Amino acid sequence: MVLATVVVIVAAVLLLTWAARHLQISEPLLLLAGGCLIGLTPAFDSVSFPSELVLLLFLPALLYWEALTTSLREIRSNLRSITLQATGLVLVTAAAVAAVAHAMGFSWPVGFVLGAVLAPTDAVAVAAVAKGLPRRWLTMLRAESLINDGTALVLFAVAVDVAVEQHPFSLPGTTLRFVGSYAGGVAIGIAVAAVVVALRRRMREPVLQSALSVLTPFAAFLPAELAHVSGVLAVVTCGLILSQFGPRVIGSAARLQAVSFWEVTSFVLNGALFVMIGMQLPGAVRGLSSISLPRAVGIAGAVSAIVIGTRMAWFYTIPHLVRLLDRRPQQRLRRISARHRLPLAWAGMRGAVSLAAALAVPTTMANGLPLAYRDAIVFITVVVIVVTFVALGQPLPAVLRWARLPADTAEPAEEEMALRRIAEAALEALPRQAARLDVPEPEVAAISAELRAQADDTSNNALAERARLRKVELQHALLSVKRTALVRLRDERRIDDIVLRRIQELLDVEEVRLQEESAHAVAAAEGERRTSDRMPDDDADSSENSS
Repeated sequence: MVLATVVVIVAAVLLLTWAARHLQISEPLLLLAGGCLIGLTPAFDSVSFPSELVLLLFLPALLYWEALTTSLREIRSNLRSITLQATGLVLVTAAAVAAVAHAMGFSWPVGFVLGAVLAPTDAVAVAAVAKGLPRRWLTMLRAESLINDGTALVLFAVAVDVAVEQHPFSLPGTTLRFVGSYAGGVAIGIAVAAVVVALRRRMREPVLQSALSVLTPFAAFLPAELAHVSGVLAVVTCGLILSQFGPRVIGSAARLQAVSFWEVTSFVLNGALFVMIGMQLPGAVRGLSSISLPRAVGIAGAVSAIVIGTRMAWFYTIPHLVRLLDRRPQQRLRRISARHRLPLAWAGMRGAVSLAAALAVPTTMANGLPLAYRDAIVFITVVVIVVTFVALGQPLPAVLRWARLPADTAEPAEEEMALRRIAEAALEALPRQAARLDVPEPEVAAISAELRAQADDTSNNALAERARLRKVELQHALLSVKRTALVRLRDERRIDDIVLRRIQELLDVEEVRLQEESAHAVAAAEGERRTSDRMPDDDADSSENSS
């Protein structure tokens, strides 16, 4: 049954993602709906997923890849905003949810358990729907969702301890627990990153380096969990450090191999999580016994509203308070308008971390009695996840259009500058290296001409970009001719399959290079068009601090 479940989930991810992209609808939403339909079938109506599956298998891998691909420079620039959202907003949301749950019949300890479960946004969910955002906005959302998992899980542990073990709540003890969890997780992440960097300096084989890449997130998460500190922060810290050291210690072959692996793995795991959440909804309805279904739906609706409303209120009140306290010129320059802040407030989707925490709530208390409303917590959590995707995820593209976020002109400018600088460095080293390697003059001249074209400032205008795109398209067409000729040689038995695969690999690398060049050319042309078409922001005078 386990193998059948895996096959069905992965097949659903592939088919539903393909359908969503062709129908141009939200991928997570269709995956959730598909998972719900699978959960209604007799063969899978009794399937349940242990919380450890998400917390120990899915979460480390996904957090690690998110950390590796997040801008550390942008995190540093927006650290105050990210910290406030990843800690203060989590605590405020948990308290607001607990208050609503208590007003609707839950005890305060159980209400705070539910609040801790639903407090964090989800890195997977945000990454799935927050596409098309400028770099600063996207980094703030991704970093927030990476860090707030750690805050929420510590809060969850405290709340469960009070509700299940019936220990009295202690503010000093809880504060110490938070500080210890954060510090311990960061320390373990730094230590694991140092070990991995040292190993990578000694491992030259791409296969071994790729295997080490697979092991790394779990090697960071496990000791943190055993030490009862934040495994989330350990993985995130490790990933951020390795994103800085990776270019110095990882070879190109190993990097290509690892990137391909993580892109496929993150795609499958992301999609599988949405399908699994959908599969839990029918079971959550069937397992509901402590309260009636209409009452549970009413509580879930009220909690969904407070989860969304709390985030909206935070982003339109706290920045004003911060603005009153910090009037430094450098902070005034970073203020953004109320219109531009809406995508940050809107991207409050909940996801797999909330589901895993809900499933991890114990069924009984320390005295052996059943924990009240445990089944309701699971049901409410699944409903809130679905509601946030429907209410927030689906309209998000329209919200982005309305917000009229400024085009990120700095990123393409930095890319162009970097291309020129590395070409200039190569030109400077070319005579010396050519003499050392005894390269014939015609080859040196050809390489020199190509490098000078790359270093030329005029190579980035619109006309040159169109010419570059046509050149790439021609090279791509010739590549197809090469592939056809290669297969014909194999079919005519003039070359062996081993020779075919070896040359095919070279053509694959060339095709990847051409696809990247084409994407860069298209992006540059699109950037030129967006810059020329963009209207001035009407809210430019009503700027406010983003944090």
